[in-house]
Amino acid sequence: MPVQIHTWKHTCLSRERLLVSNDHPLDTHSGSAYNIPVTQNHLKLGQKVDQMKRRKKKHFSFRDLDALRTEIANLGLESQIPLSEDLTSLQRRVMIGPLTAGNSLGIHPMEGCDGTSDGKPDELTYRRWQRFGAGGAKVIWGEATAILEEARANPRQLLINEANLPDISRLLENTREAHRQTFGANEELVVGLQLTHSGRYSYAKPLIASRQPLVDKVTFINKKKRIPIPDDYPILSDDYLERLEDKYVEAAELTYQAGFDFIDIKQCHTYLLSELLSAKTRPGKYGGSFENRTRFIRNIIGKIRAKLGDRIVLASRLNVYDGIPYYYDADTAEGHPFEYPVPYLWGFGVHEQNPLEMDLAEPVKLVVLLREWGVQMVNVSMGSPYFNPHVGRPFERPPIDGYETPEHPLY
Repeated sequence: MPVQIHTWKHTCLSRERLLVSNDHPLDTHSGSAYNIPVTQNHLKLGQKVDQMKRRKKKHFSFRDLDALRTEIANLGLESQIPLSEDLTSLQRRVMIGPLTAGNSLGIHPMEGCDGTSDGKPDELTYRRWQRFGAGGAKVIWGEATAILEEARANPRQLLINEANLPDISRLLENTREAHRQTFGANEELVVGLQLTHSGRYSYAKPLIASRQPLVDKVTFINKKKRIPIPDDYPILSDDYLERLEDKYVEAAELTYQAGFDFIDIKQCHTYLLSELLSAKTRPGKYGGSFENRTRFIRNIIGKIRAKLGDRIVLASRLNVYDGIPYYYDADTAEGHPFEYPVPYLWGFGVHEQNPLEMDLAEPVKLVVLLREWGVQMVNVSMGSPYFNPHVGRPFERPPIDGYETPEHPLY
């Protein structure tokens, strides 16, 4: 099938974030830190800020439940977003394999950036987890914790290794103690830890599983200057991935020793394991066919179970739809998708003939297999916070370097 290009009318403009241009550096001889010559870059930046101020939307200015019902009806979403004032269902116990969660409230995993430089919990990390424990949710899905230094998404992300194990164990115990002090016995509190490799979003340098034409454009070898990876940037070798399987097993064993109830093997948001699921154009045994693209997760689940048996529950946060990258449109201040080729071969759960639509055949197939392999809990997610945040994290206000949502957040 010949490759076709879907062309959008909008032009992709780079996001100018410079306060001082290279052509006109800060005038330090004048004695004033504000004597900055106005350049075209400054005008673009000013125009963007002005546009964002003008175009800010208030989607969630609801004064009461009736106002929310009216908005849902206006959007035609009554069947998708039912409302109820009966909260008894949130008190329902949930069985998770051999575990019982005392209610149906859970805290989603996140990516922390307040640990120590060597990956231990720090003051704010302890405080956050203690608040989780005292909050009342019976499932605490612990945050993304790197299995290697090179796999950290930021220099303050948690890192699990032998040296950090006592501190991570203390973090868990403090969380359980905060719950115990607030609610009494905590036998029905279920706490897990998410194990991650940040892949192309590793802070030291991108570690990519496959070349992806659109995503590569927004994968930066130099984040400050927003320089994307070059065309000859290498992918991780099969040998690296084989060795990494064993590193996951070591991290899983440490997680068990720390006392967690479950391990989340992270496969979302286009981090490494998520990217492997979409690696249709990668050569070798970890790319191409569905069987090859699921080889890594299949192998590490098998190795973890061989090592730990049923002593700890396995879970996975899984992207069921990656989508494609969006860019800031200077005319509308909204996000718009990049031009994309058809067939589109670089996303998991993505319709190859129209990547703006889902194709859930492979994600559903994988969930069935995960259950057969021994995974007992799946946390479904979508998109990437790096290039299409509105897909998985609907927002009211964009970050300063982001775009306005191209659709109502309730869609």
